[in-house]
Amino acid sequence: MVNNAKEQAIRVLHVLPNFGAGGAERMVGDLVRGLDKSRFAAMVVSLFGPAQTDVERELNSAAIPVRYLEKHKGFDIRMYCRLRSVIREFGPHIIHTHRYVLRYLIPIREYRDVAVKVHTVHNLAQYEVDTLGKWVHRLAFRLGVVPVAIAESVSDSIEAVYGIKAPRLISNGIRVERYALARLPRRDWRKKEGFGPDDILVVSVGRLAPQKNHILLIRAFRRCCSAALGLHLIVVGDGPLRGDLLEEVQRLGLADRVHFLGVREDIPDILSAADLFVLPSNWEGNPLSVMEAMAAGRAVIATNVGGVPELVENGETGIIVPPGDIEALSAAIIELATDPNRRGVMGLRATAKAQTDFDVSTMVKRYEELYEELFEAARATQARVC
Repeated sequence: MVNNAKEQAIRVLHVLPNFGAGGAERMVGDLVRGLDKSRFAAMVVSLFGPAQTDVERELNSAAIPVRYLEKHKGFDIRMYCRLRSVIREFGPHIIHTHRYVLRYLIPIREYRDVAVKVHTVHNLAQYEVDTLGKWVHRLAFRLGVVPVAIAESVSDSIEAVYGIKAPRLISNGIRVERYALARLPRRDWRKKEGFGPDDILVVSVGRLAPQKNHILLIRAFRRCCSAALGLHLIVVGDGPLRGDLLEEVQRLGLADRVHFLGVREDIPDILSAADLFVLPSNWEGNPLSVMEAMAAGRAVIATNVGGVPELVENGETGIIVPPGDIEALSAAIIELATDPNRRGVMGLRATAKAQTDFDVSTMVKRYEELYEELFEAARATQARVC
């Protein structure tokens, strides 16, 4: 049952697969915590069980209710009944979905009966879900689910894949102040992790999966070692390619230069201790990791994919290189690793842009406006029918 306060608010139910370390999960956490509590009541559903991440702890601290449905790997028919129960209990006015969960909601009558349904597309549409997922999403959008793109390039991909012109566009945001102020001073973090004050640290944060193309980064980095003494590559994240990447590092003789830190919660400290940030992805939506690096005052080297060019101004706040181009990537790393003045100026410009354009409050405000617009339109339609 919902209490009287929630009865007076617009109830928004977010459904996502899990609380992993990805950008979609952080976006959901920041959004529901930022909603105006006098106007909205939020609940979050994770299909899988707890992941013990900082996003979950922050939701708990903010007293945001989270339901875990304990999904098994692969298709799990139990999700239909469990999602139906949550919808009946919470009575949402709006259901906001993320990633592939629509396949578990579309067959549920209680979901279809909810007047307002929103789905954020967190990656280029051709990569967001598998073939079945694309079929489900196409059906969902025809049935009135409102797609939201997180970048211009994602908007274009929604039109290309689903034929929807000019979908709603709400860019991702981050808590800029979190990344601007490290908890552990730069020198102290370096000492703790075994790096010297004069080492040049290149950091990349992302899931160890084909999308992020760490193999290209490692091979490009090998070309840079002789050009910049004390150069180290720090890889933050985990994923299915970890074993392959470790083997490649050993094969190239880079074991003392490439460091895998796994999933970490001290990203602001890592970025503060770094000298530059690299994201060599094959494709992207609107990567939070780039925003975080810029908020931390780091020059960014990234590939010209997805929403990256909307974040990084080539030659001003970083360097944009073609995807898959090892020559361009290694040249950019050498250029900034050997020119502290230039990367410093880029870092200052990156900080200024982050403070102006990336703060999460802008994203939250735009979703609040979208929720209220769709809710009022649905209520007006219901009044005319009655």
